[in-house]
Amino acid sequence: MFRLVGWLFSFGMFVGIIGLGVVGYYVWSVSQDLPDYNVLRDYQPPITTRIHAADGTLLAEFSRERRLFQPIETVPPLVVNAFIAVEDKNFFDHGGIAFDGIARAVRDNVLRIINGGGGPLVGASTITQQVARNFLLTREQTWDRKIREALLAIRIEETFSKYEILELYLNEIFFGFNSYGIAAAALNYFDKALYELTLPEAAYLAALPKGPANYNPFRRPKEAIERRNHVINRMLAENYVTEEQANAAKAQGLDVVLRRGGSQLFYAEYFTEEVRRSLLSLYGADELYGGGLSVRTTLDSRLQVLARNALIDGLVDFDETKGYRGPVKNIELGEDWGISLFETEPLWDVPEWKLAVVLEIEGNGATIGLRATPEVNGAISEERITGQLPGGEMRWIRPNLDELLKVGDVIFVIPVADKEGIFTLKQIPRTEGALVAMDPRTGRVLAMVGGFSFANSEFNRATQAFRQPGSSFKPIVYAAALDNGYTPASVVLDAPLEIINSDGSTWNPENYSDEFYGPQTLRQGIERSRNVMTVRLAQDIGMPMVTEYARMFGLYDDLLPVLSMALGAGETTDMRMTAAFATIANGGRRITPTLIDRIQDRNGVTILKHDERVCDGCDVALWQNQAEPLIIDNREQVLDPMTAYQITSMMEGVVTRGTARSVSVLGRPVAGKTGTSSENKDVWFVGFTPQLAVGVYVGYDQPASMGRAATGGGLAAPIFTAFMKDALVGTPPTPFNIPAGMSQVWIDPESGIKAISGGAAILEGFKPGTGPNLVTSVIGVNSDAFLNIEGGNVDFNAGRGGLF
Repeated sequence: MFRLVGWLFSFGMFVGIIGLGVVGYYVWSVSQDLPDYNVLRDYQPPITTRIHAADGTLLAEFSRERRLFQPIETVPPLVVNAFIAVEDKNFFDHGGIAFDGIARAVRDNVLRIINGGGGPLVGASTITQQVARNFLLTREQTWDRKIREALLAIRIEETFSKYEILELYLNEIFFGFNSYGIAAAALNYFDKALYELTLPEAAYLAALPKGPANYNPFRRPKEAIERRNHVINRMLAENYVTEEQANAAKAQGLDVVLRRGGSQLFYAEYFTEEVRRSLLSLYGADELYGGGLSVRTTLDSRLQVLARNALIDGLVDFDETKGYRGPVKNIELGEDWGISLFETEPLWDVPEWKLAVVLEIEGNGATIGLRATPEVNGAISEERITGQLPGGEMRWIRPNLDELLKVGDVIFVIPVADKEGIFTLKQIPRTEGALVAMDPRTGRVLAMVGGFSFANSEFNRATQAFRQPGSSFKPIVYAAALDNGYTPASVVLDAPLEIINSDGSTWNPENYSDEFYGPQTLRQGIERSRNVMTVRLAQDIGMPMVTEYARMFGLYDDLLPVLSMALGAGETTDMRMTAAFATIANGGRRITPTLIDRIQDRNGVTILKHDERVCDGCDVALWQNQAEPLIIDNREQVLDPMTAYQITSMMEGVVTRGTARSVSVLGRPVAGKTGTSSENKDVWFVGFTPQLAVGVYVGYDQPASMGRAATGGGLAAPIFTAFMKDALVGTPPTPFNIPAGMSQVWIDPESGIKAISGGAAILEGFKPGTGPNLVTSVIGVNSDAFLNIEGGNVDFNAGRGGLF
């Protein structure tokens, strides 16, 4: 018996040793091709790129995985404790593997197999093992993977501190709704930073990694609350919270408020999309959607709101003069009109406009039903709100509503102020437009609106619509002339002119009024927007010079040097036009329009900045009574500062006496120029004060005449005025500074000769060596022509032709 026992013992020992050897060999073989866990030191997950306004307001986020890296030092203890309690209560004590958890998992798995149960094996992974699996392994359910996971966990524990492991874990795990990492989850589920999370919110986030789909707050709210309460109970068991705190937390709902991605401000979509395109061009898709860039833009949030409102109001006001065109669509009301209406998407970036359906029509009034506000999860709510649409509230509607609307029409409405339940009809305008506001000293785009609604059309008319600027191009022609011997008092003949083209055809330019006005000063040519004298001026200085100035101002890359281009027949954009006028406003320094002030990478290193001026002495570490640093403006001077002042002064006359007199209600120095292209297809007003340059364009997306009444002065200028009126509130009126060395002389605006101050006389600026003459030569007549000044009377004597 003793020999048998001894033999069995020896055999058991032998089998045990062999078994240990086999297991050891198996573990050794599995460990031979383990991934290099040291790569975790260079962990750089895809991080959300964030776009901010100049004041720090978040404008947009771009990512494939919505993730914000959060250093472990900034994660609140409440959040850490929630995850430790439910995921790995002994995290700070074990060496990577929890043997009690393994024993428990083995027991449960064996019992499941014996009982014939299916499904995946029960795990016992510690947080460290989850880091190993998430970063270095696949999620396949095999013994090989589990052993690799355990081995890697041990080595990770030997290499990294507990808090470094926790940092990796909290920034990598998936929470659902495309949220990766705890910081992104807090923002996306509760629109909060981590430090703002409450106990029930932190517990719910800690509940999600086990299975985000299983605890979806909208599809499975009961399971989500049960899992959250389990986390709270675990925190109570580990003494992280008191029983009173736990009970209060479990009594609360989930209160999830999903945060949408992309643009965060409804009024800045065109701006943020233009920034996104710029980033994509500069750095590529991978860096844009995963590089964690921090982009500080030039956007002034207050000005952007004002710009949007001014453009929308101007487009709608003009469109309403054309009458009502019809509903968005017509629908069958069915048993529940709310469900039928809910299928039609509203304009999410024009929230003040509400979608409604006509329920009943009686005479000149209608009863309407408003589109229900969606629930947090996007489903239709139970509310059904109705209102009244009285025709008397809409003066632009002709004839009565019962002749224009029918039951089932889907329309846009807005509430009437101070009249509860009363609405007025609106329609999406056919005319479109753009407004760009820019700092003329730097080129920083402070506001940009590219159309009526980004939701309706993503086409950006500020940067993508190439249109004819019409007469708003004329200041470039006149600036070229002033730079080459002309003065604002020089006189050009405004009379019939025939241009013979290279193919033998002829062109006879005409003024907008179809009349001719004889000798006119350059100032009058700008103020009254004379076409014929502008062509004659361009003919005299030469179109190659005009095209070169257009290139220097950034308006065109290669303008065709034909005389019709002097009247703005070439196509350009609102952004380029605004930048060109900003160049005049700042004294002739070339500017590069920018929507971006600076870009920082994920580590906070600045990789791009717009301001390229040289600052001599800005980098000194200590002030030792030295002089202020000298900032050197190294931008190209493309226009003589004296010329810039002269053309600015002439465009001030456009506002005070010319085609944009409506702008004068601003009650401050403003310079600008109207523009109306052929057949009234495009209308412009581009203007500036010393602080702000603004360009407004209006036209159809498919160029067509807007009617004889559509002009730059009548349509674009009022939009400019509405914006500037509010934009410059609190900014004192500032005159345009005259450069040193110039002289100012009172002149007669009709003849350009020196006059006595007062009356109609204008104080004109002249460069050194120039000034008004008693006898004024006229461009466009022969050498015998002159203006004879006798007794204050002016007589025009024409001769045989020729140019001076």
